Amino acid sequence: MVKAIRIHKTGGPEVLRYEDVDLAAPGPGEVQIRQHAIGVNFLDVYFRTGAYAASCPFTPGNEGAGEVVAVGEGVTKFRPGDRVAYAGSIGAYAEARNIEARFLVPLPEAISYETAAAMMLKGLTAEYLLFRTYPVKPDDVILVHAAAGGVGLILCQWARILGATVIGTAGGPEKCALARDAGAHEAIDYSKEDFALRVREITDGKLCHVVYDGVGKTTFPASLDCLRPFGTFVSFGSASGPIEAFNLGLLGQKGSLYATRPTLFTHMADEARLTEMAARLMDVVGSGKVKIAVNARYPLAEAAEAHRALEGRKTTGATVLLA
Repeated sequence: MVKAIRIHKTGGPEVLRYEDVDLAAPGPGEVQIRQHAIGVNFLDVYFRTGAYAASCPFTPGNEGAGEVVAVGEGVTKFRPGDRVAYAGSIGAYAEARNIEARFLVPLPEAISYETAAAMMLKGLTAEYLLFRTYPVKPDDVILVHAAAGGVGLILCQWARILGATVIGTAGGPEKCALARDAGAHEAIDYSKEDFALRVREITDGKLCHVVYDGVGKTTFPASLDCLRPFGTFVSFGSASGPIEAFNLGLLGQKGSLYATRPTLFTHMADEARLTEMAARLMDVVGSGKVKIAVNARYPLAEAAEAHRALEGRKTTGATVLLA
């Protein structure tokens, strides 16, 4: 028996219930881990509200870090005592859990459990955005929306290391300061400024090679006005609500633009690709070149409070639950 957060019906944060659940021995191909930290993401909100489908009752959460306590039949890659981290498998909001071994990656001693839990979904997302969706090159000009958020802070740091000129947007002067501290050359307060106009001013009318947009509804279609001809619009989240169907002709009218909506789960479907992505992330974080800001911590029992803070835009960086 372990403690876990269960959702019996979708809805607001109040549907997150802290309960006892049975935990069986790991099955074939599975690993049982005692979790030390669990990441909190907008993805969890989408599942809680029913925007993303899951069969009730279920345990939310898609990333965490902990210690292997048992392995199922056929698992040879891990053994009890190993430090591990993961992303992509729902069921994280629990003291302990079983998970398919294919989702797990080794966690170096140099990276804490809290850091790992805070960085897997966000860091792997930043990896595929910067190296696979639009491979950032030196001297590229990029726009990062929600630059003070979990993914945004990683994107700002990592893109600057790659030699890009980074423009971030954030809501309020404090968040803009965080974006600058993380590596953004310029930060635009989109609660007070027209970000498309400011991008044009900052770039002397040359605009950006790529826009990374995890915000969605409130930043579209103005994001398209930030792109130079043949630029790439990357929508990877919808914190403010989904982008509604739009006329593809806009892409032609605004400069033969490209638009894409990638997901982390598609990238993670290939185990070899996941291993490569995780190794790159572990290296850049373990070396200290990219720092993971864990700015809020809650006991597992207070998951509802963590969700309220996240949805209320009261968080910066990453939030973790401690099991």
